[in-house]
Amino acid sequence: MLKGIHVPLVTPFAPTGSAPGSGATGEVAADVLGKLARRVLDEGASGLVALGTTGEAAALSPDERAQVVEVCAEVCREREAPLTVGVTGNDTRSVLKALEALPTDVTAALVTVPYFLRPSERGVIAHFEALADGTPVPLVIYHIPYRTGQAVSAATLRRLGAHPMVAGVKYATGGVDQDALDLLGDRPDGFDVLGGDDAVISPMLAAGASGGILASANLAPRDFADLAAAWDAGDVTRARALGHRLARLSAALFAEPNPTVIKGVLHARGLIPSADVRLPLLPAGEASVSAAEALLDR
Repeated sequence: MLKGIHVPLVTPFAPTGSAPGSGATGEVAADVLGKLARRVLDEGASGLVALGTTGEAAALSPDERAQVVEVCAEVCREREAPLTVGVTGNDTRSVLKALEALPTDVTAALVTVPYFLRPSERGVIAHFEALADGTPVPLVIYHIPYRTGQAVSAATLRRLGAHPMVAGVKYATGGVDQDALDLLGDRPDGFDVLGGDDAVISPMLAAGASGGILASANLAPRDFADLAAAWDAGDVTRARALGHRLARLSAALFAEPNPTVIKGVLHARGLIPSADVRLPLLPAGEASVSAAEALLDR
C-alpha cells in the first residue's frame, strides 16, 4: 500500500488580481488540483497525499479541506491509487474524531506526533495506541521533530508499528540518523518506513525505506519514481546518479518555506494559475524560483 513515491500535492489557488506578494489568495482551484493529481500519478507516482504541509492544510477552511479530499479521492478511484489524508492535532480525542470523519475511500491517514505539548514517549505511545484502537483507516505516523519539538525513538516506532492499524511512518528527522538505521534494520512485519526529507531520500531508499512522501515530486514525479525503482532493482549506478541530481533539486525547492518555491515553479511552467500561498507564508522570490527551474531543466 505504501511502497513507492507518494506526492503531497500543493493546493492551487485561483488568482485574485492582488499585487504579487500581498498574501491574498483566491478560492481553491479544484479543476487544477485534479489535473495535478492525474499528472503525478500518470508520471509514475504510487499514490497521493492530501492535506499535508505542502498542501497548506492549516490555512484551509473545513469546506476547502473537504473539497481537496473529494478531488483527490476521485482521481485515486480513477487511477486505482492509494490516497493518504493528513490529520493534525495534539489532542487525542479531537484527532480520533477527525479520523472517524474521513471518507470511506481514504486508504490511510498521516497523523503527526503530538506537537507543542511534548508528551513523554509513554504519552506518544498511549496517544497512537488510542488512535489505532479506534481508527477506521490505517495510520501513518508523521515523525517530524523539527516541527513538533518531540523526538521519538526507533524502539517506540517499532512498538507502535506492531499494531495492526499502524501501517508505517513518514520519517523526517532532517537526515539519515542512527534511529532511522535502527528502525530500517529491524522493523515490524507490514510496517513501511517512508522517507520524508526530500534531499536525503536516496540514502533512505538505499538503507531499505519502502518509498517516500516527497513534496519535490510535485515537479519531478517520474525522476523520483525512477529513483525508487532503481534502488529496488539494485541498479546502484543509476540510483546514485539520480539521487545526487534530485538532492540538488530538492535543496533548491526548499530554499524558502515549503511550498513557496514549488508553487513558484509550477506557476512559471503554467501548471497552476497563480503562485499564491496563504499568510503567514509569502510567495517565493524570483531568484529562488529561477534557480530551481534551472536545476529542473537539467
